[in-house]
Amino acid sequence: MKKLDILNTKKIKEIIQLIEKQFGCKYSFDNMAVFMSPKNKIYIINKDMNRVEYDKLNINSIGLYFGEINRGSLRLTIEGSQIIGPFAKKGIIELNEKHTKQWMAGEDIELDEDYPVEFYIIKNKLGDFLSSGKVKEKKLLNYVPKERRV
Repeated sequence: MKKLDILNTKKIKEIIQLIEKQFGCKYSFDNMAVFMSPKNKIYIINKDMNRVEYDKLNINSIGLYFGEINRGSLRLTIEGSQIIGPFAKKGIIELNEKHTKQWMAGEDIELDEDYPVEFYIIKNKLGDFLSSGKVKEKKLLNYVPKERRV
């Protein structure tokens, strides 16, 4: 099994560029170490953990699961959307109360508007960031894991 890779500055800048492209905001991973799994899952952890010698450990996951790079796009987790959401200037879909309940139950949402195919941050009318979803053919695809649905 392959270990997590700690990302260098160049790779972190690529993630920052994806955030800026998709969500219109600059985000800095200052004071954080950023890891990536072989499946392109991104984990962040406080840099104070740099005293641990990661090269000698076989780690599957560490810290906070932030998101995943999928075909050149960033799909944020629930926590990732809550971190990026308050700074995002675009790439947000706001759900009404009915759609919020459907979303939290794990259902896909039929959209009235046509959106470009990509990942969006999902929020409700109260300003809570719920997670991220992908729009495809006027449908918002739900990526909330079954164990986190209401």
